[in-house]
Amino acid sequence: MTTVEDDSFLKNLISTPLVAQIAFAIVLGVVLAIVAPEVAMSLSILGNLFVGALKAVAPVLVFVLVASSIANQKTNSDADLKPIVGLYLIGTLSAAIIAVALSFMFPTELTLDLAKATNNPPQGLGEVLSTLAFKVVDNPINAIATGNYIGILAWALGLGFALKSGSDSTKAMVHDFADAISSIVRIVIRFAPLGILGLVANAIATTGFDAISQYSHLVTVLVSAMLLIALVVNPLIVYVITRKNPYPLVFTCLRESGITAFFTRSSAANIPVNMALCKKLNLHEDTYSVSIPLGATINMAGAAITITVLTLATAHTLHIEVDFATAILLSVVASISACGASGVAGGSLLLIPLACSLFGIDNDIAMQVVAIGFIIGVIQDSAETALNSSTDVVFSAAASHHLMTPDNSNISSK
Repeated sequence: MTTVEDDSFLKNLISTPLVAQIAFAIVLGVVLAIVAPEVAMSLSILGNLFVGALKAVAPVLVFVLVASSIANQKTNSDADLKPIVGLYLIGTLSAAIIAVALSFMFPTELTLDLAKATNNPPQGLGEVLSTLAFKVVDNPINAIATGNYIGILAWALGLGFALKSGSDSTKAMVHDFADAISSIVRIVIRFAPLGILGLVANAIATTGFDAISQYSHLVTVLVSAMLLIALVVNPLIVYVITRKNPYPLVFTCLRESGITAFFTRSSAANIPVNMALCKKLNLHEDTYSVSIPLGATINMAGAAITITVLTLATAHTLHIEVDFATAILLSVVASISACGASGVAGGSLLLIPLACSLFGIDNDIAMQVVAIGFIIGVIQDSAETALNSSTDVVFSAAASHHLMTPDNSNISSK
């Protein structure tokens, strides 16, 4: 029999902000990993279920939301993706250039004595672009099943434009279906604290911090570059666009999107979280329903940093002289390659050999660097995903001229 106190506790728990629940879950996960590591490792199923649920619903969500948004878009709609895409590209290129600068200022040497990896990375920029082209023409069912977001976007856009000339009842049905999927997503997100509890507890209990201590300098350069982008470059870009204080928006996105992305380590899995945040910020649904999944595919500032820093660290270790012009070329290649990153945990690492090929670095050595990337991935990949995913919302809001005030209310500046 449920008591009044039990009912009150449950109501208070449900009414507690999701971010506060996640913060509590993080603390509890750390404590469990230290006090009872075996129990903590057993909780990994919670994290796996949560990430699995997000990955399962995200492709369907993107498909129906984009198709519905395009099909129901009014002729005079104020949705405009061009500024957002421009910001995505500028942000990614800026991140690569910042990574070059820090790599020159604080050169890193690696211990290249790891076992050879057996992955098959792309062998050149042409192969990356070719792969992207084939993803566009992928079967829509296969694209959804495999999480091919390039293919999903292509088919959703095509279906949406085709349905623009359809009947109102058909458009209404597509819109209702999108709302139904969104309802399922909201239920999944409510389980985020439990999922993050499992992810944190298992990661610290199984890995700890010993495995990455020898690569502390490399991790410091990577994280510093990402922090510079998140706290300096992105706010500067937002200020130039809006002429308003950018930090309320930036901090809100880092708190409500970045924290979740940090632990799920998947831009694709964090799409539902970003969708919910955009709705909370009162952004235009026709815009963010396309810009958020698009950002998860092409807005890869963190990936560009990872590719650039690890490649230049490899060149420095092998005493390869890198001039300024070649470094800038690396920035461009890293930016383009980052757009082809898979959007899942560790997706940018297999693109490192592509950048290493600019310096004639042997593929076997490059793959050893990829292995190092996986070792430090508990921090590198988490920080990278947090930057990538939170920036999707920052730029979507900035381009829409929506900024938040300290009391979390929205101001629309025309």
